[in-house]
Amino acid sequence: MRPFPAASLVLLLVISSGSSQNTSNPVPHRGCGLQLLPHYVNLCSLDVIWGIVVEAVAGAGVLTAFLLMLILLVKLPFIKDKEKKSPLGIQFLFLFGTLGLFGLSFAFIIPEDGRTCPTRRFLWGVLFALCFSCLLAQAWRLRQLVSHGQGPSGWLLAGIAVCLMLVQVIIAVEWLILTIVRDRQAACQYQQMDFVMASIYVMFLMAVTLLLSSFSLCGKYKKWKKNGACVLVTISLSILIWAAWIVMYLYGNKELKKQPLWDDPSLSIALVSNGWVFLLFHAIPELHCSIVPSKQAPPDYFDAVQPRIRETNFEEELQLPRSYMENKAFSLDESGAAFKSGFRNGSLGHRPNIQLRSNVYQPTEMAVVLNGGNIPSAPPSYAGRHLW
Repeated sequence: MRPFPAASLVLLLVISSGSSQNTSNPVPHRGCGLQLLPHYVNLCSLDVIWGIVVEAVAGAGVLTAFLLMLILLVKLPFIKDKEKKSPLGIQFLFLFGTLGLFGLSFAFIIPEDGRTCPTRRFLWGVLFALCFSCLLAQAWRLRQLVSHGQGPSGWLLAGIAVCLMLVQVIIAVEWLILTIVRDRQAACQYQQMDFVMASIYVMFLMAVTLLLSSFSLCGKYKKWKKNGACVLVTISLSILIWAAWIVMYLYGNKELKKQPLWDDPSLSIALVSNGWVFLLFHAIPELHCSIVPSKQAPPDYFDAVQPRIRETNFEEELQLPRSYMENKAFSLDESGAAFKSGFRNGSLGHRPNIQLRSNVYQPTEMAVVLNGGNIPSAPPSYAGRHLW
């Protein structure tokens, strides 16, 4: 009877521990499961509808960017045009940066903590710097193509984009080191103006890209002006998005008295909207231009070299009837006899080279061809007529 009290004591401990765990869990939100941590409630809660919308739009952007990268890798061996193959490196980097923007939006849906705040502060400027550096390199390439008809190599374009991005990496690392390591501040303790000022280099890249893309519309090679127009539209819409989120982040939320509450929605919406602008107005048109073969120009028949026609004897190409050949031999014999006897015509003197014809009808080569190879009979008007 001693084991029974011990077993009952263990069972009571298990039940009490389970009940204590259930009481410690908060009340589940609508749309979320019971086992979800409170830190990730914004990803599924119906009470925070903006999080679900941003999450859905960002997820669709991730799938689209990944699909475009896959298509680019599959079609890469089949692209033979040098001018279309050179920008594929920066296109891949651009899609990778756009994919990172959609993924970073999830960090702004989740509330701030010691892990999400450094991620936000570092990747915001670096990912945007990568995308705008690729756009800047593309605008410079199109400027060269429109003006000179030949652009820089792909390795040079990729190197320029990576070097321009590294400048923002240095800026972001210095900002984190100075505020977290030196000043011993928490990662989430920063001012809104500091967050905007850390992205001022990205704004400089946007301004230079806008200038170069405007120049790409002026040139004698009109084939590449459509690509320049796509870059110009992309950078123009991006500038409008940046102006909107900066105004809301610094002044609008404060005026509406929604300063802490609407900061994360403003930044996350800016991420997904700018990411879709990158996909729709630059990535998809550039990928279509790269994988679709160019239309061949019609041949210029005036400049084409005409094939040389072999000079052959008419009698070698045309199989004439044997009767005609015998008739021609007879006429040659008659001409030879006339040459031996001589022929005089008034004061013209001796003309040995004139071939005389008799009253026999002698068809020409064209008459034989038109008659289907048969020697036509002599017309009645030739009967008894002498040529000379």
